[in-house]
Amino acid sequence: MEAVIELAAGHDPGEITTTAIAQHMGVTQGALFKHFPTKDAILEAVMTWVADRLLNRVDRAAQAAATSAAALEAMFLAHTGFVAEHPGVPRMMFGELQRAGSTAPKRVAATLLRLYAERLRVILERGRDAGEFNPGLDVEAAATLFVGAIQGLVMQALIAGDVHRIRRDAPRVFAIFLRGITQGQT
Repeated sequence: MEAVIELAAGHDPGEITTTAIAQHMGVTQGALFKHFPTKDAILEAVMTWVADRLLNRVDRAAQAAATSAAALEAMFLAHTGFVAEHPGVPRMMFGELQRAGSTAPKRVAATLLRLYAERLRVILERGRDAGEFNPGLDVEAAATLFVGAIQGLVMQALIAGDVHRIRRDAPRVFAIFLRGITQGQT
């Protein structure tokens, strides 16, 4: 999994061949196909690896927080930190989303997004109900904005060719998000 992510950090993910993956790992292409019947199976496994690790990281971050706002901030910073550590991940995700039709990797990405949004909704509702966030907070829109803010940071970093700027910009972007969901709270 890590070999594909490393390759995606420096190459167009759509152009990564099974030969390149095998060479990067120091194995034969035949050895690679003993474990994965197709390139799509490899990509599905990579996306599953990403989803598991990202959700685990944001769950741990949120659980350690004392308030809903702190949980959201911890998730935001954990997520952006994950991307900074694995710059091939967003390149793969965006590449997979560009493929036509329903593919196994796209279905994994959709499941990741759904599970992530569920976690966000629980925290946002808890914070709203506790009076920590605006009582009229649109939880669905806030969850969408949270994810969109991270996606925006990622896109800007990829365009700039500087994935580490995500870590620098994330706290400031989150602060604006938090002000938006707490504004008008009683």
